[in-house]
Amino acid sequence: MSNAPNHRKTVLSLLGVVVVMGAGAWAAVPFYDWFCRTTGYGGTTQVASQAADGVLDQTILVRFDANIAKDMPWEFKPMQTKMEIRIGETGLAFYEAYNPTDRPIAGTASYNVAPDLAGYYFDKIQCFCFTEQVLQPGERVEMPVSFYVDPEIVTDFDASRIHEITLSYTFYETDLPEEQAALRAPNPASSVN
Repeated sequence: MSNAPNHRKTVLSLLGVVVVMGAGAWAAVPFYDWFCRTTGYGGTTQVASQAADGVLDQTILVRFDANIAKDMPWEFKPMQTKMEIRIGETGLAFYEAYNPTDRPIAGTASYNVAPDLAGYYFDKIQCFCFTEQVLQPGERVEMPVSFYVDPEIVTDFDASRIHEITLSYTFYETDLPEEQAALRAPNPASSVN
């Protein structure tokens, strides 16, 4: 009596488990990103294509925070530390980044708001954080963020008690885009032996 059919069944079952686990792992990151953007979980902000439909008489204080990753050589700071705006009003804030090194550096900003619940109601219209930034040696730039706090915040029992939101960014160094990296690569034909 042979155990070959049982071994084949076991191998196929294990292979199926590996495929399902691999697919789950592959889908976890985009699903988590979608979940955070949709729900504001973890202070993830929303993205809006236009300004709010209405502006309320109530105001909210927005504070601005800037950080850099441990290995990021840039200097990065908000150009204002706080701003009081009416709920639904479009605000415009600026951050400043400076590359004090002698080489071009690319960076990407991660962001969130605190308290976390405010992320569902904090909408960015335009933001430097939507794209990678490249600063040349010695370059200093002002980077805008255009945003509003959704008037729906006042109808949420828990969120309506929020009177202050902190918008925080952290810049991380990333690989230079190919065209920038190609400009930095030494030309072997020009080297002298």
